[in-house]
Amino acid sequence: MMRRSRKKGLVPGTPVHIGQKMTDISSVRLVDFNETDILVTPDAAKEDITRKPPGDMIRWAHLTGVHDVELVQALCKQYNIHPLVVEDLVNTEHRPKVEIHQDYIFLVLKTFNLEGKESISIEQISFILGPTYLLSFQESDDPIFQPIFTRIEKDHGNVRSSGADYLAYSLLDLIVDDYYGFTESLSEHVETLEDEVIENPTTTTLHGIYRLKRIVSIARRNLWPLREIVGRLYRDPSSLIKPSTNIYMRDLYDHVIQVNDYLEGYREALSSMLDTYLSSVSNKMNEVMKVLTVISTVFIPLTLIAGIYGMNFFNMPELTWPYGYSTILIIMTVMGILMLAYFRKIDWI
Repeated sequence: MMRRSRKKGLVPGTPVHIGQKMTDISSVRLVDFNETDILVTPDAAKEDITRKPPGDMIRWAHLTGVHDVELVQALCKQYNIHPLVVEDLVNTEHRPKVEIHQDYIFLVLKTFNLEGKESISIEQISFILGPTYLLSFQESDDPIFQPIFTRIEKDHGNVRSSGADYLAYSLLDLIVDDYYGFTESLSEHVETLEDEVIENPTTTTLHGIYRLKRIVSIARRNLWPLREIVGRLYRDPSSLIKPSTNIYMRDLYDHVIQVNDYLEGYREALSSMLDTYLSSVSNKMNEVMKVLTVISTVFIPLTLIAGIYGMNFFNMPELTWPYGYSTILIIMTVMGILMLAYFRKIDWI
């Protein structure tokens, strides 16, 4: 894993890959399309990248493996992308953000994958939206955008008949839909923990609550800025986003708010479960202490009697009484029964 310390002393705008290498091979897929035609270059060479799309076609260039700094630079060079933006593209530890430049819009987002109940994997995806092009950058080669590519290839929906801004919306919408799947998985784990807390809470339950709280906290930290990002896209006027696409951006903003509300609800539910667990453990401890208190209270007077008659003094008339032993046992038994009956009456046992 490349650390941020590698950039110490470098000139601002020097691209250095920061983060994990999620795929061995970096590649660029070019998709040039308009309403009637489509041209796909699955593994584009550098000469293909420099080639302009024919006619009035929209170009979607999707790069996987941002650790290949030279390939990222080669793609961005064709569209005069600022060096600071290129630097941010290869730094996968960025907070989600949006930058509106004069000729393009730069976006950074995160996708999540819940790995069981233990951890969450995060991947950074970046977009550069221009007038007639869209550049997308992904850490891994996971085919997250395959549904959009299939839609373009089979001419389903409005992507082919719309511009690059609608394509950008479609990709953003797909990522937000993926968030819904993530929140549904979280919901299942939260419900399982709720049942455990109510029925039989154990230390494993406590560990599960803390793990889910950490996952929700990470997801919330990376999803909260998305409200600002999508909100700015549809509120701030830009020549790169048409009014017809702006309507879809507003709908996307509502979805982002809903996902954030889900995460906030899970965070509150987990906090409530933690309080319930601690209260349940405290109640169990109180029950144990109550039983120990009852046992101690019953045996204290009996121990007192046994202690008195266990002393080795000669002037104790009960020691020579023929019925002394049986009488003391009867008295101790009756005292114990009476005390247990009293505790039963006041609902201590």
